[in-house]
Amino acid sequence: MKLLVFGKTGQVATELARRLPADFQAVFLGRDEADLSDPAACVAAIADGRTEAVINAAAWTAVDKAESEEDLATRVNGDAPAAMARACAKAGIPFLHISTDYVFAGSGDQPFRPTDPVAPLGAYGRSKLKGEDGVRAAGGQHLILRTSWVFSAHGANFVKTMLRLGRERDSLNVVDDQHGGPTQAGAIADALLSAVRAMKAGATGGTHHFSGAPDTTWAGFAREIMARAGLACQINGIPTKDYPTPAQRPLNSRMDCSALETAFGIPRPDWRAGLDEVLKELVA
Repeated sequence: MKLLVFGKTGQVATELARRLPADFQAVFLGRDEADLSDPAACVAAIADGRTEAVINAAAWTAVDKAESEEDLATRVNGDAPAAMARACAKAGIPFLHISTDYVFAGSGDQPFRPTDPVAPLGAYGRSKLKGEDGVRAAGGQHLILRTSWVFSAHGANFVKTMLRLGRERDSLNVVDDQHGGPTQAGAIADALLSAVRAMKAGATGGTHHFSGAPDTTWAGFAREIMARAGLACQINGIPTKDYPTPAQRPLNSRMDCSALETAFGIPRPDWRAGLDEVLKELVA
């Protein structure tokens, strides 16, 4: 199967390249080849007819910066995916797109289902929601995969930050009232590859959730990182109000992933096992 992947150096794109099955061929487009701030360039990359499915693994992920640059974030996260989806619909090929827990307001303590009402708290969430709406409106075969708290051995992410600080300090203050599921980028890549194979065989797609289990807090995640890395750094849990940021974060990012398992046979991954894999790779 021939894939076109938007993204080359990001966490999920890197894992897609590493985990590509033998019967898949993929072209990965970096920003120099298809800048998502120029949706027309993305359409042109799809319109040449040399791919059987498209995965969008690229995005504006600077949550706080989006508050001051919402127009650009919206072009990248909203307009570009919508344009890609329209091009895929016209070509009659599946389009798979990664979205986020930030489309929800984060109220309550129950896991959000894909059909629950959305209400983004900030510019990043609004930009991603616009992308979702555009993908659905395109009318083609698509999968929107909402995920959360992505980590890997590549790029900048929470695990690598905690490891660095854990080696430098005796204790750290980490937010302990935001709840969600850490998700290994490799698990997301595997889920996308399984889904695209199923969609080429006729699966319909839709909007689904995929996050690691069990749910925890950022402080709980940090404590597990320290323990599994053998670091003595103590993690002190603090409330969100004591760690102000330009963008408001959802307190509840728990997601109900059962629909994805029913539709595609893809279960929630254990993020602790994923963390062990990442730590092993970083040590190596």
